[in-house]
Amino acid sequence: MKPIGEAALKLAGIPLVYWCWLFVAGRAFSFGTSLALTWGGVLVVPFVALAGRDWLNRKPTARRAQVLTVPVHYLEALLLGCALIVSYRFMQVHPIVRVPISQRISLPLMQVLSLLALVAVLNLAIRGLGLPFAAILSSKLATSWLYAHSRNPMLLSCLLFFLAGAVWLQSLHAILWVVCWLTPAWVLYVKIYEERELEIRFNGGYLEYKAGTPFFL
Repeated sequence: MKPIGEAALKLAGIPLVYWCWLFVAGRAFSFGTSLALTWGGVLVVPFVALAGRDWLNRKPTARRAQVLTVPVHYLEALLLGCALIVSYRFMQVHPIVRVPISQRISLPLMQVLSLLALVAVLNLAIRGLGLPFAAILSSKLATSWLYAHSRNPMLLSCLLFFLAGAVWLQSLHAILWVVCWLTPAWVLYVKIYEERELEIRFNGGYLEYKAGTPFFL
């Protein structure tokens, strides 16, 4: 893909994903559609990762990884974002069982975890010269600060934030969804596609970093 086409794809992806999120947020869906978006949208994520990895392995070059990661990232963001928007609204109405945990516990946790996620984003921006979005892929391997202790501090803080949000809803449905569905799907996406993409773009540097740093903690 030529640089102009790649730049156009990057710029077009951001408003497209954002518009889809707004569209989903502004619609009231039926029980069946909400159930399909909540569980089905997340189910597709590992298959996106498998398809992306297959394309990477056909021609494992840094340039191909850089270009292919743009649509893969945007599709992942679209699927997970829409599922998250629908799921919390849906599972608040259909909690299965109300979990009697005080919201005073989960709200401060959400605030701390959102701050931790922001620090991880800044960490990547400063040390990796990139952002966790397809528009600006990291040009360096971030291995210091938070990334010295975890290969995925952003993912960890986000998943814990969503779990705290599920607890805040006092919804067993939401808690089970985050723990048993969202987390495995997102982790599989990272392991199947993102780790392979980083191996290709950063060669032996990432393999060395991966061998000495845990996935989470």
